Order: sequence, then C-alpha cells, then structure tokens
Amino acid sequence: MAESTHVTSAVTTSVRLRSFASEFIGTLVLVMVVVGSGIMGTRISRDTGIALGLNAASTVLALGLLIWLLAPASGAHFNPVVSAAMVWRGDLPLRDLGPYVVSQSAGAIAGAGLANLMYGATAFEVSATHRDGTGVLIGEVVATAGLLWVICSFIDRGAGGWIPVAVPAWIGSAYLFTSSTSFANPAVTVGRIFSDSFAGIAPASVPAFAIAQCIGAGIGIAAARFTTVKESVT
Repeated sequence: MAESTHVTSAVTTSVRLRSFASEFIGTLVLVMVVVGSGIMGTRISRDTGIALGLNAASTVLALGLLIWLLAPASGAHFNPVVSAAMVWRGDLPLRDLGPYVVSQSAGAIAGAGLANLMYGATAFEVSATHRDGTGVLIGEVVATAGLLWVICSFIDRGAGGWIPVAVPAWIGSAYLFTSSTSFANPAVTVGRIFSDSFAGIAPASVPAFAIAQCIGAGIGIAAARFTTVKESVT
C-alpha cells in the first residue's frame, strides 16, 4: 500500500510539473509572437493600421495552435485571470494557482526577451509606451470580459474542443475594435514591459491594466453564468 501511494504521488508530481512547464512554454511563445510580430509589422510598414493587422493575425494563428497543442497538458491558460477563473469553477486546484501564475509570468518575460534578441535589441529593455486613459481601460475591461465569457461559456456547453478556434477569434477581433488592443492578460502585460517596441507597455501603465483585466474577468465569468444554457454540442 505504501509503495502504491508513493508511485501515485510521484505520478501526480510529474503531471503537475509538466503542467507548469507547459504554461511557461505556452506563455513564452505567445509573448514572443506578440512582440516579434509587432516589431516585424513596424519594419514592414510605417502605417500603424497595417502593423496592428499583422500583429493581430500572427497572434491569432499562434494562439490557436498553442491552445490545441498544450491544452491536454495544462489546460492552456497562459493567463492568470483564466487560471483564477478555473480555480473558482473547481477545474484547477487552488494549490496550483500560484505555480501557474509564476510560470506564466516567467514565460512572458522570457518570451519578450527572446523576441528582442531575434531583432538585434537588448534582451530586456523597458518600454516607454504609455497606455492610459479611461477609454483605454474600458477597452481592456471589455477585452478581458469577452475572453472569459467565451472560455467559460464554451466549457459549460460541453464545447471545450472549440476553444482553440473561439478564443483566437475573440482576441483577434478585440485587437482591432478595443482601444487597448486587447492585452486581456496580466502575465502578457508584464512581459510586454520588457520590450520597447510596438507591442510594449510602460511599467506605470501596468497596474491600471491589471485592475481592468481583473474587473473584466469577473464580468466575463458572471456573463457566462447568466447567459449559458448547458448542453452537449457535437
């Protein structure tokens, strides 16, 4: 019995470590794509609209693939507010929330550094791009609320298999219609501090963004609970 318990514990630890590593890798690649495509967009064109469109398209494609690849290992959250929502729903143990957030944040910072290096910049630089104002923060609330609404609604409908399509669809759309360009993710926001590029955000703008994201997450969770009729979708 003792040996069986030891084996079970070892397996559980291995599964948890793999999930933390998956969150680190997924968030790293996501931020690398966001920052790298932002830099490439500005090199291809001085037109902000074109740069933003390229940034959005690259992010949408990579995000869908990352969710599809890593969901079996960790749930493919890549986002502290998503992880917190999963804890609230009972889909993620509370003890894993801290390691998830640390893994996501570390991955985001590493991803920004890797993108910087690819384009010949210093690995870690501090962004001077201030993103503030009531309209921008409202945009961030809307972007995050929509993200959580989509995720929770699809899970509740038994349609979780569509999340690799649904989440990028929302994020890509929100890139282009929200005033904040849809960060919708505290870890990604922290990572983007470390690139003084098109995708960067100044440290002073981060606290308000994080608050807006938390408010948006609460609204999104409530919206999903209020509007979703649970059913099986084939």
